[in-house]
Amino acid sequence: MTRLGIFISALFLATAARAAGPDSPVVVELFTSQGCSSCPPANATLRALADRPDVLALSFDVTYWDYLGWKDTFDRPEYTERQRDYEPRLGEHGPFTPQVVVDGRADAVGDDKAEVERMIADVRRPPGPSLSLRGDGVDVGAGGGTGEVWLVRYDPRTLSTPIARGENSGATLEQRNVVRALTLLGEWKGGAMHFAFAPAQAGLRTAVLVQWGRGGPILAAARD
Repeated sequence: MTRLGIFISALFLATAARAAGPDSPVVVELFTSQGCSSCPPANATLRALADRPDVLALSFDVTYWDYLGWKDTFDRPEYTERQRDYEPRLGEHGPFTPQVVVDGRADAVGDDKAEVERMIADVRRPPGPSLSLRGDGVDVGAGGGTGEVWLVRYDPRTLSTPIARGENSGATLEQRNVVRALTLLGEWKGGAMHFAFAPAQAGLRTAVLVQWGRGGPILAAARD
């Protein structure tokens, strides 16, 4: 490679690396369940990431372990569907817990903190659309490509849940950044667009994700 080529490659990587920072954090999604005995260490991993300015850590409780005797108090079918959308693109045969998906690009078992940290460090997100988030909507800037725009409402507090039955019977589970609502706002078509939404309920925070198709990589992310 010529010196010019090396310079251009280095410049591109630097630009891509800057795209994932406090203004557009790396999105770390944990798919977990209160009925899963392997999940508490993964919950601890996510709690450790929750305060990092360069990371948007989100905890999605899934539904498919409810039959074990404990109905997860935070689960929703749309969270399970979101996890299932990821599996083909990530080369997985089906959903499992605890699973961490980093920026829609790679996944790992959620209790492997060192691997999760490595995946976060390895993210090189190409520059995506700018996001300007307000209390009643988000402005998505112009850019190449298209994507889906998702609204996420999550609870930033540490939530403690006593578990009465199932694999974690007798334990009290602690979770942070538990997702309480996930809404598809619409399609970003490459131009500057505005997407409106209602203000968040008291105590909840707001995040917006622009994602390349169902189960695709994250193009941009912002939080309030």
